[in-house]
Amino acid sequence: MSGSGKKKRPVLVADKRYTKKPKRKPAKPAARSRKPKARARPARRSGRKGSWLTRLLRGTFAWVFRLTWRLALRGTAVLAILLALGVGYFYTTLPPVEDLLDARARGSVTLLDRNNEVFAWRGEQFGGQITADTVSPNLRNAVVATEDRRFYRHLGVSPRGIASAVRINLAEGRGPLSGNGGSTITQQTAKLLCLGVPFDPNKWESETAYEADCRQGSLWRKVKEAVYAFALEASYTKDEILTIYLNRAFLGAGSRGFEAASQRYFGKSAANVTPAEAAMLAGLLKAPSRYAPTRNLQRSQDRANLIIGLMEEQGYLSPGEAQDARANPAELSAAAEARAGGYFADWVMESGPSFLTRDTTEDVVIRTTFDQRIQTAAEEGLQKVLDERLKDGSQVQAAIVVMSADGAVRAMVGGRKFKGVAGQFNRAIQAKRQTGSSFKPFVYATALELGYRYDDTILDEPITIDIPGSGPWSPRNYDKKFRGPVTLTDALKYSLNIPAVRLSQAVGLDNVRTVASEFGIESDLALGPALALGASESTLLEMTGAYAGILNGGSSVTPYGLVELRLQGEQEPLMTEGGGIGERVITPQSAEQLIYMMNQVVEGGTARRARLPDREMAAKTGTTQGARDAWFLGFTADYVAGVWMGYDDNTPLSGVTGGGLPAAIWREVMVRVHEDLPPRPLPMIRPAEPPVALPYPTGPGIETPAPPAQANDGQFIDNFLQALFGKRDR
Repeated sequence: MSGSGKKKRPVLVADKRYTKKPKRKPAKPAARSRKPKARARPARRSGRKGSWLTRLLRGTFAWVFRLTWRLALRGTAVLAILLALGVGYFYTTLPPVEDLLDARARGSVTLLDRNNEVFAWRGEQFGGQITADTVSPNLRNAVVATEDRRFYRHLGVSPRGIASAVRINLAEGRGPLSGNGGSTITQQTAKLLCLGVPFDPNKWESETAYEADCRQGSLWRKVKEAVYAFALEASYTKDEILTIYLNRAFLGAGSRGFEAASQRYFGKSAANVTPAEAAMLAGLLKAPSRYAPTRNLQRSQDRANLIIGLMEEQGYLSPGEAQDARANPAELSAAAEARAGGYFADWVMESGPSFLTRDTTEDVVIRTTFDQRIQTAAEEGLQKVLDERLKDGSQVQAAIVVMSADGAVRAMVGGRKFKGVAGQFNRAIQAKRQTGSSFKPFVYATALELGYRYDDTILDEPITIDIPGSGPWSPRNYDKKFRGPVTLTDALKYSLNIPAVRLSQAVGLDNVRTVASEFGIESDLALGPALALGASESTLLEMTGAYAGILNGGSSVTPYGLVELRLQGEQEPLMTEGGGIGERVITPQSAEQLIYMMNQVVEGGTARRARLPDREMAAKTGTTQGARDAWFLGFTADYVAGVWMGYDDNTPLSGVTGGGLPAAIWREVMVRVHEDLPPRPLPMIRPAEPPVALPYPTGPGIETPAPPAQANDGQFIDNFLQALFGKRDR
């Protein structure tokens, strides 16, 4: 029996659940979390207005942001579509690479000298197609290092380059698009291609205007340029784009493309240039005219040194190679350095047919009579005398022509070049001036052809000529003296005026005019007695050609410079010139006598200052009225040369006559011309004794012939004008 104690009650399952419930701890955190919320309600109620404003601002900002983002996305999509359409359009218009290499609208002319060496170019020269593969790696690297170091990494436009250019422009006080453009090589190529717009002579008045339009730098133009650049990148490889650029770039002195420039400046292909030469060529891209080595070699070399530094910095040259390039700068070829033949080349271009020279659309090669050695001799001889004999700042001009006896012109100097003087006025062929006593040989040539002899006598005594409409006129010699009977040789030797006038009257002025014109003096010849003393005007080229006719035995010559003209790459010439000798004017016997008489002018007469030390020569001086023009023309057995001096505005020369400075220039030039040439005798008679006019009469005003101290051939013409018009032309 259990007794009276309480019986232990069994625990119910429900109770067990109940008793365990309070022990559940997860509920406590929930209660604690609700408690702060209850405390936070008053705060939310008190700040309800600020929360609404914040939500409004945030909502507005979010709405604007979403709207802007959507507009930007749509705008970007539209721009992308427009860009794709633009690129696609240009892409469809791009031709094969080979069709884009020659940038010229017209052809060029290459001039060769008598030895088939290039001495001058006219028009824009294109040296032939080159590629990024065939060009020298030095040149390819120099161009990339200078113009676009990231060329092989961008897609046609370089944002980094543009940003850098804008920053530099603003820092230097220019507009963001002025100065540095940040253009890639692809963009520059797009500009060189003028965005695919070809030259149209009906739209642009000149090729220069067309290129100026292509180079404009407006914002819209920059946008189109970028689109075209993308099209280039899509259509061509990087090397093809670089090939177009290398062939089309203008590099100064009429050179289109690096091959033409390399040939012009260095006389070699662009495939063979050294690092120094490549740097000089690449340096031309910045400013072709300013940095052209033919204009200022030192400035071009300084620019090249900067390019060499860029090539070294970018790893294209090792430090040793860069140092060697700096130590051995690029030098011009002999032809480019000489820069000779400018006047001669202009003359040849004018003398040939325009459709094959000045206006040619083809590439033409002209072989000429030009001799670079003789040209250099003429230029150096002229400069030496002028440097020694002229005052600083003198504006006196001079011209020289040297030719062979058949009229083949070997050298031509059309004038001295002054700073600030524009144009190339060629005084050798364009300036018509009175010839003075240099015309007298044609008076004596007429007399000899009509039967006179070199030793015949003529009177040097007062003469009065009745000029219709002007009355009587009495010419005088330069020294106002009379010598009585003199031989024709002495009359020419001392350039006596009265015997020349008497002789021209005796043989007939019409005959003198005929002989002079047949010898090649095409200018209008004076009708009156002043003809005998050179009152007519002529050019230096005409006069030199007429003297060549005397040297060759009396046949006329036509001065010429063009020997053969052909298209580049062709062997058969389109035209040739066989020589300038024409019809006979006087007999060889007359010519031999005249050459002897002119030789005596040198041996003891007015031309003695020009006597050459080692060979025979014949010559004649000339000084016009008021000493406005001074001439010296003469020849050896090998060459004929003429010199003219004067002022372009006809200002009288001070103390200059034909036997003075022109004679000194002629001698200095011809000494150089005949270096290393063996002496040859002149084709002239050789009397056993000099001709003498006997007996010499005596009496007042009669003197034995004697060499004058200095002839003034223009005095007679002054007197003639005074008689004709009543006053002197001063």
